[in-house]
Amino acid sequence: MRKAHNMRQPHSSVLLFIIALAGCGSKPPAAVGPRPLSFPLEKTAARMERGNYLVNSVVACLDCHSEIQWKQPDAPPKPGMSGGGQVFPLEGLPGKVVASNISSDKETGAGNWSDEDFYKAMTQGIGKDGRTLFPLMPYMHLRELSDEDLASIIVYIRSIPPVHNALPKTELIEPVKQSLKPLPPKTPGAPAPDLADPVKLGAYLANAAGCGDCHTPSNPQGMPLAGMDFAGGFVLKGPWGAAAAANLTPDPSGIPYYDEAMFLETMRTGKVKGARKLNAIMPVRFYRNMTEPDLRALYAWVRTLKPVSHRVDNTEKATPCKLCGQRHGLGGMNRAAPKG
Repeated sequence: MRKAHNMRQPHSSVLLFIIALAGCGSKPPAAVGPRPLSFPLEKTAARMERGNYLVNSVVACLDCHSEIQWKQPDAPPKPGMSGGGQVFPLEGLPGKVVASNISSDKETGAGNWSDEDFYKAMTQGIGKDGRTLFPLMPYMHLRELSDEDLASIIVYIRSIPPVHNALPKTELIEPVKQSLKPLPPKTPGAPAPDLADPVKLGAYLANAAGCGDCHTPSNPQGMPLAGMDFAGGFVLKGPWGAAAAANLTPDPSGIPYYDEAMFLETMRTGKVKGARKLNAIMPVRFYRNMTEPDLRALYAWVRTLKPVSHRVDNTEKATPCKLCGQRHGLGGMNRAAPKG
């Protein structure tokens, strides 16, 4: 098990907390009517199959809830530890943040959790013990999923083999701990993704994957920068090294040169134009498992993003960026946004 990082004081510590809590990605349409789930959930083959797909291809639950071998090719989970949780290794967090053991182990995992316990954690941020979860657990995104997709995720997660892995509890600095509040109950009946509209489906998938949490920069107070949606520059540091999230917009400084074929190839291989390898913090090891229609829908959505001029390049020396306030490659080439 990894050693916990030392607690840091704001501003960098509160940064990720606010980003995650605010949520930056596009969201699916609002609920159209109540269709509450019935607990305990029926464990159907269809739900198991859909849950397997969402967990291991889109939401990437096990990327946080497993100890990752960051120095190994493709950064796989430690053998036998999938779902066993970890002390999260991202630098700059406001204390020790633990991704729970969500395996079916009854002593150290979630084997004694009910389906409703999982649902509350995923949609309100309420843990089994009643505490409010630190929002690296993306409940602000998960609550936007259809009830059937949520049910499928829960059914699949509850099938994860037991991993006996005792973990410490999350320990946050007091200002952040006191500020955490659970979200209100989810209105039942969120619709399934619109399979007929690639852009809407892509937006649904991008929200489920939490793309905006990494690809939208924020100010020193942790609030997403206005007009900088998906413009990159947010720097993530940990055992994978240091990497700034890319500008996903179609601005010339972003990825306008990506056609659909190149987008699909990059998401499948984790390499740009077959050569430059993406940093392991970009969980291509999960996203590559998405179906071709879903990846095409994600590309269709990316092409609708508002262009934002923001040069970000991890192959260049990190320099201060007046536009996003971070230090990243080509940062010094960006001018500060005009005031007012």
